[in-house]
Order: sequence, then structure tokens, then C-alpha cells
Amino acid sequence: MSSRLNRWLGRMGLNSLRSRLMLLVALAMTPLALMTILSGVHERERAIRASEEHLRRLTGLAAANEAQSIQGARQILVDLASVPDLLKDTAKCTALLSDVLDRNEGFVNFGLIQLNGDVTCSAVPLLHPVNLGDRSHFRRAIRERRFIAGDYVFGRVIKKHTINLTYPVIDRAGKVLAVVFAAMDLEALDTFINDINLPPGSILTTVDARGGIISRRPDPERYFGKLVSGEVMAAMKEPGQRAITLRGADGVERLHAFARVGTATLSDYTVTIGIPTAAILRAARHDQMMSLLGLGATIVLALLAAWLVGDVLIVRRVRKLKGTAERIAAGDLEARSDIDYGREEIGSLAQALDRMAAALQKKEAARSLAERELRAADQRKDEFLAMLAHELRNPLAPISTGAQLLRRLHSENAQINTTCSIIVRQVEHMTGLVDDLLDVSRVTRGLVSISAQVLDLKRVIDDAAEQIRPLVTARRHRLLVDLPDPPRAPAQATGDHKRLVQVVANLLGNATKYTPEGGTIQLRLATEDDQWLLTVADDGIGMDAGLVGRVFDLFTQAERTSDRAQGGLGLGLALVKSLVELHGGSVQAASPGPGQGSTFSVWLPRHVQGPPASATAPAPAPLSTAPAGAARALRILLVDDHVDAVHTLQLFLRAAGHQVDIAYSAGDALELARLTLPDVCLLDIGLPDFDGNELARRLRRLPQTAGSTLIAMTGYGRQQDRDTAMAAGFDHYLVKPVNTTALSDILVANNM
Repeated sequence: MSSRLNRWLGRMGLNSLRSRLMLLVALAMTPLALMTILSGVHERERAIRASEEHLRRLTGLAAANEAQSIQGARQILVDLASVPDLLKDTAKCTALLSDVLDRNEGFVNFGLIQLNGDVTCSAVPLLHPVNLGDRSHFRRAIRERRFIAGDYVFGRVIKKHTINLTYPVIDRAGKVLAVVFAAMDLEALDTFINDINLPPGSILTTVDARGGIISRRPDPERYFGKLVSGEVMAAMKEPGQRAITLRGADGVERLHAFARVGTATLSDYTVTIGIPTAAILRAARHDQMMSLLGLGATIVLALLAAWLVGDVLIVRRVRKLKGTAERIAAGDLEARSDIDYGREEIGSLAQALDRMAAALQKKEAARSLAERELRAADQRKDEFLAMLAHELRNPLAPISTGAQLLRRLHSENAQINTTCSIIVRQVEHMTGLVDDLLDVSRVTRGLVSISAQVLDLKRVIDDAAEQIRPLVTARRHRLLVDLPDPPRAPAQATGDHKRLVQVVANLLGNATKYTPEGGTIQLRLATEDDQWLLTVADDGIGMDAGLVGRVFDLFTQAERTSDRAQGGLGLGLALVKSLVELHGGSVQAASPGPGQGSTFSVWLPRHVQGPPASATAPAPAPLSTAPAGAARALRILLVDDHVDAVHTLQLFLRAAGHQVDIAYSAGDALELARLTLPDVCLLDIGLPDFDGNELARRLRRLPQTAGSTLIAMTGYGRQQDRDTAMAAGFDHYLVKPVNTTALSDILVANNM
């Protein structure tokens, strides 16, 4: 029997003496604890039932008291409606109503309302005409031809919190001639509650049909006209109006009972009294607390006995193990238990803990080393990408500028023009690849932030389609755009216009790359719940299931085909996913299979309210079309250590009619600036002696160039590089290869 019990305890994990002693204590205390809890529950239920009965009687008495007050008001109105002179002479009517008001406490006014709503007779003098045609109690009295107790109102004449009681004046033919009303002061509505004692924290509330408070104790002034909570309204409308427990706005839990004020023909009011449950259960809780104290004392004595019987050394060693584990958890992997290992369980546990700490220490050292190496590699990668972009843009600059110059000088030669256009397009493609590479690097490191504003997704789509139009035209694709109706209504979202244009353009560009010539690309914008759904579908080469699952990973591409007009690095879709997620959206790819086309879906949150999108995403200003030679010739200082780039740009500027001076270092540029007094300084950032930012600061300090226009032209395109340059004093920042159209616009603007 004992061996069977030991095996059962072993299966339960109770192998130590300490745990078995605690089990015995728990088993001994369980019946007593259950009896104590059940006794407390029964005592609580008895207290609640007794309080519910008392509360129902009290609430019924309060409702009957208020019904009696309203019934008295009804009788007064019935008597007034039967007075023959009420409608004939206004002076007599006023005198009569004033006398009635003086004789009846609790009322603040009596009056007569004509069928058009005008009050023509009032016990309280009218300072200006009053029309009550909009009051529901007035309209109901005419429509239902009976006594109506209205909802809470703040009197327009007497400027007090009231309820208006109305009764129609009907002639012998059954025609309603007018409505007589009485305004009852809400502070005097319920005097019954003043004669009884309620526990502190109790509340009595009378509510009209719409939930407005017309009487409350205590603090009536604070609550007149306010709506009760939805829970109270639901309980009032429940058949039988049973007592329920509710937590009030003050955080106090109360037991509420409800009673209707009179019959349905007398009023739509309901009275509720709420008594704090703490007051109801105070006696029961006292008894229960005493029982719990007795139970607690018994448990303490039992635990003390178990502790005294247990081995004190076990407790000390367990505490030492706990302290060691906490030190390890806090990061002190050199912590050890310093407990002698033995065959007993605590010694085995100490040995396992020390082994774990040693293993964690070894792994942490390896992880720290790997993290340092990874961080260093990541930094080297970023530096390499920045330098790669700079070095790639430097040779692209003279190529682009030279092509623009050739096109300008030989504009009549169609073959040269075509060749130059090809060179410019390929330079732009190469620049786009460099920009994509840098964008992906920034996005994956979390260095890209979006400038969120309300925008129109239709304009985003228009700009992206315009950007990708040359590729679509070159491959004779059909681009079908389906936008939601109405056409001129904005499709509002919150985001960065430039980045969302990049998202749509990348999706369209991806479709053009993998769709054969003459194929169809469909772009559709629709709503889906509270999101915008943008889909780009093509009938191109499609994808297999394996590629669909990883198409948004970096450097992932479908198999190249012979009709691919432009290549890429597999960065566009990775950028799409990252930028969409920055906007709080999601993206998904789908394809039935190879040769069956692909569909890319983007979900973006809709913007429900806000200013028109046209005000937040202004259309870009058109580029200047004025010829470079239309304005006066400028004196330009051109500073760059790249000989080919500086000479091709010099030829371009001179062809535009400007006078150009060249320096290959920052020091020479300062000397030349003092002599030539340039209007514009075109400065490279990476110069051999000191960089272009320092050169810009020194030029700003020279009197000869303090007002000159400083333009940075560099292969570094990161935002921090741009910010540093603008802080150094530059007016404009151009990334190589320099866009000659943009440069021409700047020079033209400088001539204005």
C-alpha cells in the first residue's frame, strides 16, 4: 500500500519531504476552507435577498408618492381645462392662473398654449413671446387628447429645472381648442425620500421615458436633465424590472430596484433606488471575516508546524538556489550556487543549475562576438553601399551631361538624338538601380520615415502611371486603369505621396519586365471594408508556388527570359513590402502558375475624415521650359576633382551661354572665387583637400560670395548627407548624375 502511494506521489511530482508535508496541510485544511467559503456565500445571498425585498418596498413607496404628486397636478389641469373664461379674456386667465400658482406649492408656473404653440396666458409674466410648439408634451397632448407628463426641460420662462404636465382643452364637439400646462419644480418632486433614512452612498433617481434624470437624491442640481447609463435604461425596460447590481460612474457598486410612477396613462417615469452593496453585505462580511480569520489562524499554525518539522537546511539551500537563479536571470552568468553536490535532489538541482549557467555563459560570449561581427559587417556594408553609389554616380555624371550636350549641339541630327536618348535612358536606369539599392539598405535598417499626410490615391496612381509610361510604350503594353466612382471624388488615404508613388511604380515596372510585348497590365483601385485595395495584374510569365512565397524577399527574381528589355537587382518588390508596411498596410502576391500571369495586391487604410486630398498633395510644379540663353549669362564657379565630369559639365554650361571657371580643389576654388566674383558656385562634396561642406561655409564668409547661389552636386544621396549640406549653406542639392533640366531651371530662376 505504501509503495503504491509513493509511486502515485512520484507521478504527482511530490518527491520531497517539504512538498509532502505541505500536501498533508492542504488536505487537512480543505474541508474547513470549503465550509467557511460556503457559509460566507450563503450569508451573502441571505443578506442580498432581504435587502432586495426591503428595497422593492421602498422604491414602490417612492414611486407611489411621485404618482400622487403627478395625479394631483393632473386634477388641477382637468379643473382648469373646464373653466369657461380660460380662453376668452387673457387678463382673467392670467389672474386665475396666478391664483392657482399661489395656492399650490411645488409648481413654478401654469399657462395656456394655443394650437400654434404660442403661450397666451401665464401665471409668471412673460418678458417676451414664448412658443412651445416644439415641445413633445404639447404635441402629444393634442395628438393623444389626454393628460401627458413630459420629459425633463429647462423652462424658457421661469429658468428652472422642470417637467411640464399638459392637458388638452376640448369643446363639446370634441375639438381641441388649446392646451393647459403646469410646470412642476423638480426640486420639490420627491419629498418622500427626505423622511426616510438610506445608507450612506445610496441614490434615488426618477427618470423620464428617454432616460433623462428629473429627480435625484443627493445632489439633484448636478444631474437634472442628464441621461442615465445604458445599463440602467436596459434594466428599466426589462419586464418585471427585477433588482440588479450595477456599478455607478463613481465606481460604487449598488443594488438597484425599479418601480413605475403610476400607470401608463399617468406618466412614463420610473423610480430607481440604489443601495451600496457594501452596506448590504457589511454584517455578512463581518461574520465571514471572522470565519476567515479563524481559518487563517489555523492554517498559520499548521504551516508553522510543517516548517518546524521540515529540515531547516532544505529551506536555506533552496533560497540559495533561488538567489543564484535570479542572478543568472539578471544577466550575471558567472553566478554559481556553491552547494555541495550530492545524491539528494537539492544537490542534483544545484549541479544542473551550475551547468546551465556555465553553458549560458559560453553561449553568451559566442553570441556577443557574433553580434559585434555582424554589426561591424553591417556598418561596412552601409559604407560600401554609400561609396558604391558615389563611385557609380561619378562616371555616370559626365556620360549623362555629355549626352545632353551632344543632343543640344546636334539637335538636327536624328541619329545622334536617338543615340543620346538611349544613353540618357540607360543612365537613368543605372541611377534607379543605385537608388533602389540604397533605399533597400535604409528601409531594412529602419532609417526611412514617411511624411504622413492626407492624399488622393488616384493622384498617386496617375503619377506612377506617368512615370512608368515610357516602359509601357516601349514594349507596346496595354495599361488598363480602373478607378472607383465617382471619377472626381478623391480616394483618401494617409501616407507619403512620394513613397506611395514609388510603391505603385515598382509594381507596374515589375509587371512590364515580366509581361511579353503586346501584353496587358491591369491596375485597379477599390474599397474593401475600411481599406483601399490596389491590385496590379498582368498576363505575363507568372510564378510557381515556391516563388510566390518568397517574391518579396531581397534579391528574388523570376527566371530571366530573352524578351526582358530591362534587368534589375530584385529589389523593387522588397521595397514595396517595406514601404507598404510603414504605411500600416499589407501586400500579397498570387499567380495561378507559370505562363498564367501574376497579381499583386496592396491594402492601405482608408482615411475617413479630413481635408480634401487636393490640398495636401499639390501637383509638382512644371519644369521651366525657357531656354538657358533667354536670360543674362551667369558667372559660374565649377569645383570638382573628377576631370571628365567637370569638363563635360563646363561644355554644357558654356553652350547655354554662361561663363564658367574651373577649380579642382577647395583651396583653388577659394582663391578663384575672390577674383571672379561668381553668381553661382557648383561644388562637389568629395574634394581632395577639404570637403564641399566646409568650402560652402568658407564661401559664405567671403564678401565676394556671401550672396552667391551655392549648389551641391555629389554622388552621396542619403538624407543625412543632404541635411548636412543644407546646414553648411547650400541653396540646392543635386545628386549625380546631375539632371541638366533641373540645373537649367535653377540657373534660370537665379536670373529672375
